[in-house]
Amino acid sequence: SMLSVIARQYAQENSNIYDLGCSLGAASLAMQQGLKTKMCKMIGIDNSPAMIDLCNKNISQYTKDNKIHFELSDILQSTIKNASIVVMNFTLQFVPLDKRLSLINKIYEGLLPSGVLILSEKILFDDETENNTMYELHHHMKALNGYEQLEIANKRDALEKVLMPETLNDHQERIKKVGFEYSVVWLKCLNFVSLIAKK
Repeated sequence: SMLSVIARQYAQENSNIYDLGCSLGAASLAMQQGLKTKMCKMIGIDNSPAMIDLCNKNISQYTKDNKIHFELSDILQSTIKNASIVVMNFTLQFVPLDKRLSLINKIYEGLLPSGVLILSEKILFDDETENNTMYELHHHMKALNGYEQLEIANKRDALEKVLMPETLNDHQERIKKVGFEYSVVWLKCLNFVSLIAKK
């Protein structure tokens, strides 16, 4: 829901707003609802045909103003231009490590002055005790929300060597390296964080 607030604050008139790795379009929809009278082009990009199909089936309720355009594409190959906001919610962690810097740089280059990147990621901690504590709490939370232990174990196994988390410092250093003016953590829960980086 805070993405609605962020969109209202940072969206620039007649700009593009990107949701990279849009999944079912929840972040796109939240930002759309925060735009009010600002006219922007909303673009959700995902490389899963099933996700894009579901997104397109759900947009019939939206007005033609700030309608969300969902695109089937690899975010590493897609173009970012005239953007006031780019959101990546738990997407970068699936990008190969050696391609992350160039992707963040492409986003930076495609942002307008004062544009922002919202980056949400699962993170690692330098301290192993902190890592283990957050890991245990996260899995306990899943169990309390109805997940069976087998489901939790299967998901963990499926994501191993596919989801490659980094430390918060890794993300902040990369953001700084490509030229963002600053980045701040606006949300943190367990081993999940979200940053706002401003150009």
